Amino acid sequence: MSLIPVTILTGFLGSGKTTLLKRVLTEAHGQKIAVIENEFGEENIDNDILVTDSKEQIVQMSNGCICCTIREDLRETLQDLAAKRRKGELAFDRIVIETTGVADPGPVAQTFFMDEEIAESYLIDSIITLVDAKHAAQQLNDRQEARRQVGFADQIFLSKTDLVTAAETDALIHRLKHMNPRAPIKAVHFGEVSIAEVLDLRGFNLNAKLDIDPDFLKEEGGHDHDHDHHDHGHEHHDHDHEHGEHCDHPSHQHGGHGHHHHHDDDVKSFVYRAERPFDPAKLEDFLGAIVNIYGPRMLRYKGVLDMKGTERKVIFQGVHQLMGSDLGPQWAEGEKRMSKMVFIGIDLPKDIFMQGLEQCLV
Repeated sequence: MSLIPVTILTGFLGSGKTTLLKRVLTEAHGQKIAVIENEFGEENIDNDILVTDSKEQIVQMSNGCICCTIREDLRETLQDLAAKRRKGELAFDRIVIETTGVADPGPVAQTFFMDEEIAESYLIDSIITLVDAKHAAQQLNDRQEARRQVGFADQIFLSKTDLVTAAETDALIHRLKHMNPRAPIKAVHFGEVSIAEVLDLRGFNLNAKLDIDPDFLKEEGGHDHDHDHHDHGHEHHDHDHEHGEHCDHPSHQHGGHGHHHHHDDDVKSFVYRAERPFDPAKLEDFLGAIVNIYGPRMLRYKGVLDMKGTERKVIFQGVHQLMGSDLGPQWAEGEKRMSKMVFIGIDLPKDIFMQGLEQCLV
């Protein structure tokens, strides 16, 4: 039996997760979806059909979708759902897990990543983070869990962009890209977002693509952030002051272009590239060591690597302390063999990572 795809939906309170979910459920186009609400946030799918006192409750919805809310262990619920599906007691094609607005999606993702029994039945399709454009600046400044959710995402949806100026949306996208250059960012109106933009994104799988925003790669030291903003820098002065109280270095030092990076967010990303192959034993030791020390602060990391001793690309990725790797396709005839890695985390010591990786090269 093929694996059941799982979408993890996370995002700020009020960002529209429930609206998006309702839409996915009502328009499931013949797909039966099981929704797991991981604890209760302020917003439930539909208060009148969900009873909140039980440990776990499965509700059949009119279109054949099911919704179950859990207060207990996610793992147990997933095993239970898979078992019922095998026995033919429940029919569903996929699962969407909605985490509450304050949850860290890390442990949820790890459940699928490392738990062998779960991994035999399920496969994470992607982690989608919803960001409320109207309140994002404030939420990102004030709440680390909001920043972590951005770092975790495979796909970011911006809601409520119609309530802010184009310049504000622009500044927000820039800020999000520095936190997470891997995740495509799309402005959506939940009335219109198509199911295809939400399901089967394959954002989490070990594939040989390392999607990093190409603009991000251009910014070698991360200092010339202004390359695409000089044409309208003057529009931004009107909302610079919003961040004043959180601001480490006032934007005027940047000649007026400071709007999109003077909040020095603790969730950051960096890319490592090498043209010489890695020594597999050294790399394994080094990665093992940094994951041991920094794992809790390492949100997502991924690499497509050139390893000595194999003609195939080696693909690895991880969440917190858990890493998985796989052999990818062969290096093509005439393709330049090189390694590329991206790390997204909270205050990671970039220089230690970079120097350590450099020392693992052949």
